[in-house]
Amino acid sequence: MAKRFGGKYSPDGQSGDLETPEGARARRLSVDPAGVRSNVLFVPAIVLVATSISGGALTLLPALVGALSLTLAAWLVRGGLRAHAEFDARKVARKPALPRKILGAVFGGIGTALAVTAHLDGFALLSPILYGIIATGLYIAAFGIDPLRSKGMDGIDTFQQDRVARVVDQAEKHLETMRETIARARDRQSAARLEDFSDTARDLIRTVEEDPRDLTAARKYLGVYLQGARDATAKFADIYSRTQDAQARTDYLALLDDLEKNFAARNRKSLLADRSDLNVEIDVLRERLSREGVRLD
Repeated sequence: MAKRFGGKYSPDGQSGDLETPEGARARRLSVDPAGVRSNVLFVPAIVLVATSISGGALTLLPALVGALSLTLAAWLVRGGLRAHAEFDARKVARKPALPRKILGAVFGGIGTALAVTAHLDGFALLSPILYGIIATGLYIAAFGIDPLRSKGMDGIDTFQQDRVARVVDQAEKHLETMRETIARARDRQSAARLEDFSDTARDLIRTVEEDPRDLTAARKYLGVYLQGARDATAKFADIYSRTQDAQARTDYLALLDDLEKNFAARNRKSLLADRSDLNVEIDVLRERLSREGVRLD
């Protein structure tokens, strides 16, 4: 039994003892990997258009194209940073299909070159090219490049990789949809419990990624059960946002507790099975070495 210090004036508006759900963990602060630094990249396009409106058609045209290129660069870099963060968070991951950060650097260089062209008094080719190259280099220096190689996939056949990737991507979409949906309920405790469940579900996802042989047993959890949890979250958010129904809230929290326990149990079984497979392989290897007269002390 865990003691929570608070009362009716605490953030959750509750007092007394709260039982910590089995398998609950310390909540991690969610930080957008793109952050402010990528959002700032949208500003130069606005400034470019604002300073070029009064310059006439020959100034405005390259400025507009340059602003479009800079905006596209900012969007690509932001997506690339998020994709890179997801890649780093997984032990087994494919390289991004689209090198967003590299493309963002290229479009940033093109946009910078066009911005310089728009504000030149005459026509010049060298200055815009030099500024464009410098800008491209600064983009890469500031944000890096995309992962160019997959990791943790040695010894896993392509067909199995594709099966796991499809299931994992769909599971992550379900979890993200649930996170966005629960915000409509405006209930901190429900959102926090959903975050705990999402962490447990992602543990199972990571286990499947590391050993695709676990996919068969976990497929129902990552597909049917997560889809059901997504639908239940949507219904709860709609009901609670309108009526503040305490019973609906209690039922939803109980559902998350049950789901978290079942997902954690499935993950433990998968890990135990992996360990059993390892023990079998060790025993077989020792038997072969023994037959060949090799003694293991």
